[in-house]
Amino acid sequence: MGLHVVERGAGAPGPLVVLVHGSLDRCAAFARVVAAEPLAGLHTIRYDRRGYGRSIHAGPPAGLDEHVDDLLGVVDGRPAVVVGHSFGGLVAIVAAIRAPEVVRAVAAFEPPQPWLPWWPATSAGGAAARVGPADAAEAFLRRMVGDARWEALPLRTRELRREEGTALAAELASVRASPEPPLDPAQLAVPLLVGRGSRSSAHLRRSAEELARAVPGAELSEVEGADHGAHLSHPADVAAWARRAVDLVRDKWSAPRGSGPDKVSG
Repeated sequence: MGLHVVERGAGAPGPLVVLVHGSLDRCAAFARVVAAEPLAGLHTIRYDRRGYGRSIHAGPPAGLDEHVDDLLGVVDGRPAVVVGHSFGGLVAIVAAIRAPEVVRAVAAFEPPQPWLPWWPATSAGGAAARVGPADAAEAFLRRMVGDARWEALPLRTRELRREEGTALAAELASVRASPEPPLDPAQLAVPLLVGRGSRSSAHLRRSAEELARAVPGAELSEVEGADHGAHLSHPADVAAWARRAVDLVRDKWSAPRGSGPDKVSG
């Protein structure tokens, strides 16, 4: 079974814009981002990463490198700007390091860097990494949304999210288990925009700042009033930030508005 892919605006001028979601998320979370005015009319793709949402059975559990393979497979050689949220930001950056001729610019919103010496063990990823795959998703979401919100979810919803724990455990291990960092930001040779929320956790804000500082010419932007879920709470602001990355690749073009319905596969 292939990945669940939603494509919109095929044939529009300008680079392809691919949106990559974070851990325990899915592409539907970007629906209002791609519909917002800054991205309306552009050629966009969003997809459920392997192990999540409608791609839960797309293949065996994957680490960072395999998710990069999947992303480059979705891009399929087309010049692209990749917008990644959280773990999706790591996928975007590694893809750009590996294939800069394809990934022409990256916008990464609060990508985690748990290999940094100051990264707190109490993060959501840290909580998930301390338990087995069957409990990883629950531990992660309890840390992210709180016990009360988790327990208020319908039983079937909780069961479905727990099924994604295997995928979560595999990707978390891939950026934590190795003695060497999984990526070197200094190797990035394409434009990088780093985003963060003004209300995000201190470690995520610091990580964004350090990442931007590590890449010459990188831009650090802040979404006022947003936390880690800025794509859900402030979709227009996130779309404007992503459009900035597109503009770095191509300063001017004419993109038709109203590009028609989404094309869904997988």
